[in-house]
Amino acid sequence: MSRKCFLTGKGPGKGNHVSHANNKNRRTWGVNVQKVRILVDGKPKRVYVSTRALKAGKVTRV
Repeated sequence: MSRKCFLTGKGPGKGNHVSHANNKNRRTWGVNVQKVRILVDGKPKRVYVSTRALKAGKVTRV
């Protein structure tokens, strides 16, 4: 199971870490997801949901 939001599909971001000497290395930013129990098709299921979706009220916890 990947660290990806079940509702929004938000996943890790990719980019460069740029040093003071302008050297570039690839890096990833982790997405802020929490493991919560929600109702999926009328049954409780434990999934990863982003904190923005939780704060926005897009999901109700069980």
